[in-house]
Amino acid sequence: MTTGGKIAALAHLTARLDDDIPVRISRVPAREAAERELSDPRYHQHDPNLLQRALNWLSERLGELFSTAAGATPGGWVGLIAIAVFVLLLVIALRLRLGAVRRTPTTTGALFSDTPRTAAEHRATADRHAADGRWNEAIQDRMRAIVLALEERALLTPGPGRTADEAATEAGLVLPAHAGQLHTAARTFDDVAYGGRPGTERAYTLLAELDSELQRAKPHLAAAPTRSRG
Repeated sequence: MTTGGKIAALAHLTARLDDDIPVRISRVPAREAAERELSDPRYHQHDPNLLQRALNWLSERLGELFSTAAGATPGGWVGLIAIAVFVLLLVIALRLRLGAVRRTPTTTGALFSDTPRTAAEHRATADRHAADGRWNEAIQDRMRAIVLALEERALLTPGPGRTADEAATEAGLVLPAHAGQLHTAARTFDDVAYGGRPGTERAYTLLAELDSELQRAKPHLAAAPTRSRG
């Protein structure tokens, strides 16, 4: 009930009490008479509905919350707004500095998952992806070309179910001068294929350069596999 409605109701009630109820009346009957009078629907026509009352209550609570926060912050509302702006700018700066959030790979699957192809075929496919700016696919195919090229030279024992890390470890024994680059290439492959990290032109360029270097690299023959490809 609005304030105006309550005043009108009390005025009407007073008039009725003057007409119908003796001047000397006990407290309980007077209260009961007032409650009966105020329950008349005429006095509640302009009351807010349930939804409006809930919204009003929520607005009051939020106002109290922000008022309390402003009171506890140096500078009051100005200080609270300044802190909020600072936090927002900090989040934006971190986002720009770190780039996309890097997810930790939950699995490192097999390097090859489709129909076997040659190193040259994977290399050509990688170049086509790179020309289209599809760095994720380009990186994956270039890493497969690297491993297949080593298998074709009998520097790695063919292993259809091996992972990129396993291939890099084995190849690093045969080509110790390139062991670090091989492990970096394997991590790049895992990040792109399983970690959700987007590939980049620079990452692909590093793999392509490694691929070219490995084609000319001389192996450490004592560590080369002796089992022939089959």
